[in-house]
Amino acid sequence: MTATKEPSAPTQDISSPRIAKPHTRSPFALVDIYRSSVGKKWVMAITGIALMGFVLFHMIGNLKMYLGAEDFNHYAEFLKELLVPIVPATGVLWILRLGLLTAFALHIHSAYSLTRMNRKARPVRYKSPRDYVAVNFAARTMRWSGIIIALFLIWHLADLTWGWVNPDFIYGDAYNNVVSSFEQPAIAALYIVANIALGIHLYHGGWSIFQSLGSLSPRFNPRHNPLRRGFALGFAILVAGANISFPIAVLTGVVGN
Repeated sequence: MTATKEPSAPTQDISSPRIAKPHTRSPFALVDIYRSSVGKKWVMAITGIALMGFVLFHMIGNLKMYLGAEDFNHYAEFLKELLVPIVPATGVLWILRLGLLTAFALHIHSAYSLTRMNRKARPVRYKSPRDYVAVNFAARTMRWSGIIIALFLIWHLADLTWGWVNPDFIYGDAYNNVVSSFEQPAIAALYIVANIALGIHLYHGGWSIFQSLGSLSPRFNPRHNPLRRGFALGFAILVAGANISFPIAVLTGVVGN
């Protein structure tokens, strides 16, 4: 009698879905917090507030240009002499610069990281074309205005701080450096365009700060959104408008050597 061959057992699929490797916990709690989307939102919001404070006080100080060369140069020298002789001349100024540079770097990194996390979490576009257009416009506006501001910041330092691109630069004569730069229409136009981008970024950023920090609070009330939008719009117009007035004042002869 011939033995019948038993049917072989079905081959099991040895391939298994990949299991995401959990993040290795960091010995620093703040690093673990920053790895989360909530942590990144907080970092972006807090650094955004710091940068908003800087552009506000920077604009207020630059208003002294309307008082003349003596007052403006005195203000520039005052910044160099902060807490002297406790610290060396320009010491506090460099501490502030390094702090702002750190805030700027964290702001860019958190924004970039959040964008990547959002794309991974939502690989499919919004079903509603209207919602997608609104979200896409805000994202693109913030992205491009941020790039313009970063490039402008490099130019601004090379023009009025280091004097690399300003042939009429005179060390210690901040008033002359500003006027000689803004007397060139192309340079003045560059500053105007950059500050329009700054105003757009401040408006969307100011509103986003309220959303990031406020929405995490149990006391967050959406009914106050019009006030929040009003603050963001007013702050953007105040800072960008005053900054735009400086090159226009030089071009029209209101301010000059």
